[in-house]
Amino acid sequence: METMSAATEPTSPPPFAAVVIDFFGTLTHSASDEAWFHAAAASAAPLGLPAEQWRETLSDSFVERATGALGDLSETFRALARRCGIDPSDAALAEACEARVTAQNALFVCRDDAPEALRALKTRGYRLGLLSDCTPELPVAWPRLAVAGYFDTAVFSCDEGLKKPNPAFFHLVCDRLGVAPGDCLYVGDGGSRELTGAAAVGMTPVMLRAADWHGSSAHDREDDWPGPEIASFTELISMIDAPGLSARSLLAHHQDRD
Repeated sequence: METMSAATEPTSPPPFAAVVIDFFGTLTHSASDEAWFHAAAASAAPLGLPAEQWRETLSDSFVERATGALGDLSETFRALARRCGIDPSDAALAEACEARVTAQNALFVCRDDAPEALRALKTRGYRLGLLSDCTPELPVAWPRLAVAGYFDTAVFSCDEGLKKPNPAFFHLVCDRLGVAPGDCLYVGDGGSRELTGAAAVGMTPVMLRAADWHGSSAHDREDDWPGPEIASFTELISMIDAPGLSARSLLAHHQDRD
């Protein structure tokens, strides 16, 4: 049987109208816990705080930061520094924010096969949406990322005051894509219980469990996800090109593989 390449046009109508993709650990490489610690340490130093304390403060405030509840990056860092018992100078705060942006940007590295897969999906006629639980650094950097141009919309939790698995967040990306949830394939690493959340609104969720998934962690990740999964974006293209693919056949394929 002939194997279809990512550049080959499909011979049957697309089984879904859109593909919605998570950012951290899905579109990007999964960052190890050590990498997140070093990223936190970079902004702790200008504030004069122990890296361990600052990392814990960042972790504890993730939901607030991811929903924009503390304001922009500078406002957020000032509020969190005060929780740690200090009131930083404007200069120290600016240096900490600059260090944070630099450290975060270093983590915005997409998987090697992602650009070609995104191009292939666009060629096949899919609308593409990004749905990310993130802090303000990502929306600022997003337009400069090479993959941004492939997406029809990008929805960021910190801009919307919503995060996964809130159903309204998933409905929002569908509305901006102009498609029904039932016509969307959702791809994510399972952070913030996103796969269960996507399924709850009628999307078809698939976990991207790449090799680096096992050496990382994410907020409230669905490590026990029982549904369909793939190991790469290359596999996504092969799967989505399968004749007769549908939400039902995708689940059946997963069960047969088990």
